[in-house]
Amino acid sequence: MLTVDDVLEQVGEFGWFQKQTFLILCLLSAAFAPIYVGIVFLAFTPDHRCRSPGVTELSRRCGWSLAEELNYTVPGPGPEGQCLRYEVDWNQSALSCLDPLAGLAANGSALPLGPCTQGWVYDTPGSSIVTEFNLVCDDSWKVDLFQSCVNLGFFLGSLGVGYIADRFGRKVCLLATTITCAISGVLTAVAPDYTSLLLFRLLQGLVSKGSWTAGYTLITEFVGLGYRRTVAILYQTAFTTGLVLLSGLAYVLPHWRWLQLAVSLPIFLLLFCYWFVPESPRWLLSQKRNTEAIKIMDHIAQKNGKLPPADLKMLSVEEDITEKLSPSFTDLFRTPILRKYTFILMYLWFTSSVVYQGLIMHMGATGGNLYLDFLYSALVEFPAAFIILVTIDRFGRRYPLATFNLVAGLACFLMIFIPHDLPWLNITIACVGRMGITIGFQMVCLVNAELFPTFIRNLGMMVCSSLCDVGGILTPFLVFRLMEVWQGSPLILFAALGLVAGGMTLLLPETKGVTLPETIEDAENLHRKAKPKERKIYLQVQTSELNTQVPERDASQGNARQE
Repeated sequence: MLTVDDVLEQVGEFGWFQKQTFLILCLLSAAFAPIYVGIVFLAFTPDHRCRSPGVTELSRRCGWSLAEELNYTVPGPGPEGQCLRYEVDWNQSALSCLDPLAGLAANGSALPLGPCTQGWVYDTPGSSIVTEFNLVCDDSWKVDLFQSCVNLGFFLGSLGVGYIADRFGRKVCLLATTITCAISGVLTAVAPDYTSLLLFRLLQGLVSKGSWTAGYTLITEFVGLGYRRTVAILYQTAFTTGLVLLSGLAYVLPHWRWLQLAVSLPIFLLLFCYWFVPESPRWLLSQKRNTEAIKIMDHIAQKNGKLPPADLKMLSVEEDITEKLSPSFTDLFRTPILRKYTFILMYLWFTSSVVYQGLIMHMGATGGNLYLDFLYSALVEFPAAFIILVTIDRFGRRYPLATFNLVAGLACFLMIFIPHDLPWLNITIACVGRMGITIGFQMVCLVNAELFPTFIRNLGMMVCSSLCDVGGILTPFLVFRLMEVWQGSPLILFAALGLVAGGMTLLLPETKGVTLPETIEDAENLHRKAKPKERKIYLQVQTSELNTQVPERDASQGNARQE
């Protein structure tokens, strides 16, 4: 029985067709970056103070510099000077230019302070949703909600979009999510008020992660087994390219509406993927649409300059007896060992999301140069992909995953003690932590797929990775509200999460060189030492071969014991 992997071995597992498709779909991955962490530029909070027309007129009449104006009229640095103002009538003619407040305080008492009733003045040449909608002081939590909405959309959309991809096909899913993502992005750029801004942001979250996932699924289904892992990692590296481009665009376009348009309009061009990228032949076979799948495989052979196999018409889907088992949410917690796997992986996904997004937001709020700091921290993600490819086959999964979570946690811990007059050291340590959590983020996806048995593997991935979105919903509130207490407070949380994640990873079994588990019993036996290679049955072995090899192996082992 001929399978897709059999055909790809003959017509090219990563030929010209796959490379062309890979580059096209990588554009989807790059376009997802501004949606995921665009809050750094769309919602940056510049220095600000209460607006007072009287102060402006007095400053003009007295010829004050900006520093003198702030010294005479603002209560002080920090939150007090940003959110409170002196209850003074600045239009009265008795005010002196040398020290206008000197004669207003009776008997040396402090002048009364009040809230900013006439808005704020922002020290920035650009704009953000903060400056346009005045999301500061008592309304600063609305910035957190803005980012939480997109992560809530990720969480809710992952369920529905996954169903669409499996029910109606990868191409239909790709088309629907891409066009909705583009439209909602443009609507976000022209949103007239904060409420509509949240609704459009939520809508973009509902479909954008699904679009990224549809591209990920398509490219991994087009390549052969030998290239699947490498392509998956490089597809995520395209996301890093999107981060680098975002920093440049944000520098050139400091106004948030133009920036939002600049990252949304190109998404419409990705609709051409519908004509240049065919449907997944694996999905077509699963839907009994064999004729269409055969045509696509023949097209792949022509693009790669190879002849299709003579028995291409015998192409069919691999039969998997484990698919007859009905997966259930309770299966993830059925046995003590599976419960341990599930809870640890849920924690690792949660930690990866909180620390990754949290470091980006914290650097954006505390860094000296917003654009350069973001660029430097994005560039360190490129070596992360290379490190993963080098380490997972030499050192396995468990120890590298634990090590890099510990590196991220330790880096966050060290940042707490770095003085403010050493910004270069702070950004360096932050970049090390960013690289560590990036590697951990990508590796937990691989480990998650290798720990659960086949019939609940997708369910396990969906449930555990949903904690990633939950972490994304909470992260803005954790970062920005904790920073109001103390600037280093979020770093304490990140350090604790990362260090605990490193320790918990060591409780998982090593999956390097071990056959993917097919049953719950196989998953529970993963902690045992891997069997010799000649006794391992890999996933790509045909079911028919597996059924014949297992009795032969058992018989040979029985004869050996009798001897």
